[in-house]
Amino acid sequence: MSATIYPWQNSAWEQLQLLRARMPHALLFYGAAGTGKADFIEAFAQALLCENVQPDGHACASCVSCGWFSQHNHPDYRRVRPEALEDEPGADGEDGADADGGKKTKAAKTPSKEIKIEQIRALADFMNISTHRQGLRVVVLYPAEALNTPASNALLKTLEEPPPGTVFLLSSNSLDRLLPTILSRCRKFALPMPDELAALAWLKAQGLGDAEAWLREQGGAPLAALAQSEGGNREEMDALLQLLAHPNVENALKSADKLSKIPLSALVSWQQRWLYDVFCYKLSGTIRYFPRYRKEVAALAERVQTAKLMQAIKGANDRRATAEHPLSPKLFVEDMLLDYTACCT
Repeated sequence: MSATIYPWQNSAWEQLQLLRARMPHALLFYGAAGTGKADFIEAFAQALLCENVQPDGHACASCVSCGWFSQHNHPDYRRVRPEALEDEPGADGEDGADADGGKKTKAAKTPSKEIKIEQIRALADFMNISTHRQGLRVVVLYPAEALNTPASNALLKTLEEPPPGTVFLLSSNSLDRLLPTILSRCRKFALPMPDELAALAWLKAQGLGDAEAWLREQGGAPLAALAQSEGGNREEMDALLQLLAHPNVENALKSADKLSKIPLSALVSWQQRWLYDVFCYKLSGTIRYFPRYRKEVAALAERVQTAKLMQAIKGANDRRATAEHPLSPKLFVEDMLLDYTACCT
């Protein structure tokens, strides 16, 4: 099956075709998480490798190259991403082997959420041999902010002296987490958030009930909304939101162990959105993310001082940077809830 793009990406796809005449060696696609950037760049990768590109720039889905691509074994294509993503349902194990340069061990260990230097070094042999169809080599890498420091430096060396006939397609949710030197060596291409009507139409077409609420809770990102609804973790979100609505030290300490089993980045993200709603309600009486909690948000906004609320927002923003690598998940959650309680009581 041919790689596809989402309805809200059609305009961006048309703009992208203008670059094909003078293709840069590295394109960095950026935008909000959960909007389909990875699917977009893989569709573009297939189109770059296609031997019979269609007038609209899409791959033909029927040539030899497209056949290889759909079978996940195109010899001129490599995908580099964290090991944790390779273990997702439907992920292709061959891509993990290609990027890592070897087979995964059977030892039970938590899959890495980082892109490691070994994965970047493994690209050397790929880039130093002739292409199989006298076309381009394409390397897709996402999310770029998952590059650890050694991997970032190794990639930078490659981008400084790009091999001929090789195109790098990177994707990022957070440009501010990338090395400035990497940013300076890539042509940046924005993939905007879909408008609400387009996102809701797509979610309803997927059969999602209460699509508007799910979409709001995920900040307007339709793929994130669908994933959250399928994951069935609204109970986990509500457990945190109830604590945030009624902050106190005793409940914070009691709940920290259970909440620490939830991905910490999700907890921090939910807290940031909650604080945004409280702040907006305090200033303008509006709620963006959690209209289900309008009563609780209103009550909190009325009694919390603006200066303390700003302090809580700053704390949540700072904590987002360490959520992926805490020294202790339980202590991380305790600290997060206790800081919030101190600001909001």
